[in-house]
Amino acid sequence: MECLPAFWMDMRRNEMAKQFDVIVIGAGPGGYTAALKATEFGLKVAVIETKKIGGTCVNRGCIPTKALLYASGMFRMMQNCDEFGVSTDFISFDFQKMQSYKKKAVDRYRGSVEGLFEKNHVEVIYGKGTLRRGRTVEVELAEGGREFFEGKTVILAAGAVPMMNEIPGADLPGVWNSDRLLAAKSWNFDRLTIMGGGVIAVEFATLFNNLCSNVTIVEKKKHLMAPMDDVMSTALERVLRRKGIQVYCDSTVTELSQGENGLNCVITPNKGGEPIRTRAGQVLMAIGRKPNVQGLCGPDVSLEMKNGKIAVSPGFETSEPGVYAIGDVCADIQLAHVAAAQGTYVVEKIAGRPHTIRLQSVPSGMYVSLPIVPNCIYTDPEIATVGLTEEEAGLRGLKVRCGHFSMEENGRSIISGEQDGFIRLVFEAYSNTIVGAQMMCPRATDMIGEIATAIANGLTAEQMSFAMRAQPTYNEGIGAAIEDALRKA
Repeated sequence: MECLPAFWMDMRRNEMAKQFDVIVIGAGPGGYTAALKATEFGLKVAVIETKKIGGTCVNRGCIPTKALLYASGMFRMMQNCDEFGVSTDFISFDFQKMQSYKKKAVDRYRGSVEGLFEKNHVEVIYGKGTLRRGRTVEVELAEGGREFFEGKTVILAAGAVPMMNEIPGADLPGVWNSDRLLAAKSWNFDRLTIMGGGVIAVEFATLFNNLCSNVTIVEKKKHLMAPMDDVMSTALERVLRRKGIQVYCDSTVTELSQGENGLNCVITPNKGGEPIRTRAGQVLMAIGRKPNVQGLCGPDVSLEMKNGKIAVSPGFETSEPGVYAIGDVCADIQLAHVAAAQGTYVVEKIAGRPHTIRLQSVPSGMYVSLPIVPNCIYTDPEIATVGLTEEEAGLRGLKVRCGHFSMEENGRSIISGEQDGFIRLVFEAYSNTIVGAQMMCPRATDMIGEIATAIANGLTAEQMSFAMRAQPTYNEGIGAAIEDALRKA
């Protein structure tokens, strides 16, 4: 008898719930892509968002970071323009104006997504969405009150949140996460210590180094960008050090304390030895992001979890039938374009449409599944990778040959004075099929798409060489790397 009140309450809740074909919790790249794709197929869609349309990527991640990187890069370029015959008596930056420029970029990008929502009749509900049983979503509305919505399908796309290290002093005022740092209103970063050596860490290090900060990176693993191959990470560390950034790898910040002019940091080598004591005006914790799953499920729903993430099938369905998860709440790779691709895949699946996007490819005549997700890092020079490295190919039983080209010899690099870096292409040795690429050079993040397309279509070095590349362009480096690989065939 004790169960009857709860049963009738659920029955009443379902009767009152507004009905949709698809309900999406989270309006980041995965969520808004899924919502818009669903409307293309004539489905009735609702999106539940706690804060602002665009999620972390648009509002507190990709877009604002790259806007500030671009602005800070302009300042760095102007400081070094004398060799081009351009000079000025005085050059400075206004951090508040940079933040204003960033905000305009964010607002414009978010506005375009909001415009698409309006045009395609996506219903947006602002509030905290919680999954309940029977594919019902309970929303604690931002303006107050509570409503229930029921979907034939529910897609969880709540993203991720910054991780914080609970070391002594982690709660001091000068300790920031990336979200807060991007919103800083005034300049107070003459000395910045960054905990972590991943994408967020090296991009912020580049940004503040461009603005003449004294930057220190402390990474607990043996080298920066741990998933990256040793050749790329070693080259990145060399470039950062040459720019004046201090890099401590295989080390950990073990304590923070308040000093007279900022924070005192204790950096402890992981293999023993004397701790290093340094001074920092501010400390950025950039040790990674974790899936945003707190409060995502109600007491009547228990989704299967794996390593802190929502467990999903190969088709991104959770342990609850009709409920899917995409992006950072479930993915091994936390990238906006991965979330968007997964969102497209899921909606095409539930709509019974053929899939138009793939995350992996098995080239003809090969037995190895190749990842075709580009990974881009906006350092200076830029870094971009896709597919397999030479080492990864060996671990999968592939014999490969590599084509290498140093950008020191590229005409466009010589003209621009940006001669750091290289392009490295990895080909399967017998068929000459492209299986991977690693680039560290100007415009690498733009050029990597060509290689992703080539891998997805199983192109060989010979087929890639048919394409003419204009001169002078950075893209010529790809052609030169292909020629280098063909010479080794």
